[in-house]
Amino acid sequence: MNMAMKIPVVVLSGFLGSGKTTLLIKLLEEAAARGLKPGVLMNELGKSDIDGELVSRSTSTRFPLEKMLDGCICCTKKDEIQAALTGLLQQDPDLLLLELTGVANPEEIVEQLAEPGLLSKLYLHRVITLVDAEHALEYNSLFASDKQLVRTLRSQLSAADDLIINKTDLIPPVHSGKVTEMVRKYNAEGQVHYAVNANIPLASLFSTIRPVSRRLPQVTAAAGSSSRGSRSPFQIVQPHQHLTATPTSASGGEAPTSYSRINTISLPIREPLQIPASKLERFIKKWSPGLLRAKGYVRFSQPKKSAYLMQYSGKRFNWEAMDYDGPLYLVLIGYRLPEPLIAEEWAMLR
Repeated sequence: MNMAMKIPVVVLSGFLGSGKTTLLIKLLEEAAARGLKPGVLMNELGKSDIDGELVSRSTSTRFPLEKMLDGCICCTKKDEIQAALTGLLQQDPDLLLLELTGVANPEEIVEQLAEPGLLSKLYLHRVITLVDAEHALEYNSLFASDKQLVRTLRSQLSAADDLIINKTDLIPPVHSGKVTEMVRKYNAEGQVHYAVNANIPLASLFSTIRPVSRRLPQVTAAAGSSSRGSRSPFQIVQPHQHLTATPTSASGGEAPTSYSRINTISLPIREPLQIPASKLERFIKKWSPGLLRAKGYVRFSQPKKSAYLMQYSGKRFNWEAMDYDGPLYLVLIGYRLPEPLIAEEWAMLR
């Protein structure tokens, strides 16, 4: 298959809370405006699908979506990624958007796209890495002793075709210059963009992408794989285990670490919380500086019983009332978080 018949792939990379999902929503909106049908593969560290739910609610059109939960895609078996991408290709997309976890190495994903089962169908269009301008330098210091994680963060920068230094409204110009110096240290050639709310011009990214679904031959599953013709476009790929040692989860079972010393804790909420939002915020902030990200769906008994999407990123909270009737829970993502202690205090708090 020549390049004109292959499907372009855009990889979204960047550390936790840098704005990947925000950019993904903008890319989906731009694709729809151009009459393009995107397929999306999202990877989340936790078992709960918060970002996928948010993306589905934030876009007006339906699109094929594959989700890989509870682990980092760069540690997933290659046949799982091939199965997920093959499922998307069966929906005849015009392009594929891959949002990686905040601790994934995009270089390993690029390598997997070159597997024989995918090479004839896909080509890498761009790798986009987002950088949290406010906290990127702080993270460098926090993770200095973790060579594995530092190597991953540097790979996120070096592998990028486009580097978006995001949240520039939260920093002074002198700080922005230092972040740029850090980015350029590991990537001297990538296009640097400065953004607020991941808002950058997207015309150049889409300028060479054309609808190809009418010209694309029917894609079949790779030899030796099971038939996937009846797959839902919203199929969730089964979670996988990492090869590293796993700590005990808050529920008492075995929970895989996300990567290196980054761990994810899921806290269930079985009924509306009896505490105010301010007390919940104090509980979440208590686990700083190790806490890097928190998100979840919560409901309070007072003053209303509306559901809220809570997001904590960059040491800031954002609350959004939602028309949501699914399970309630919190997800905490951090560095060396004390899981048993957090679970114990969470039980007492409610």
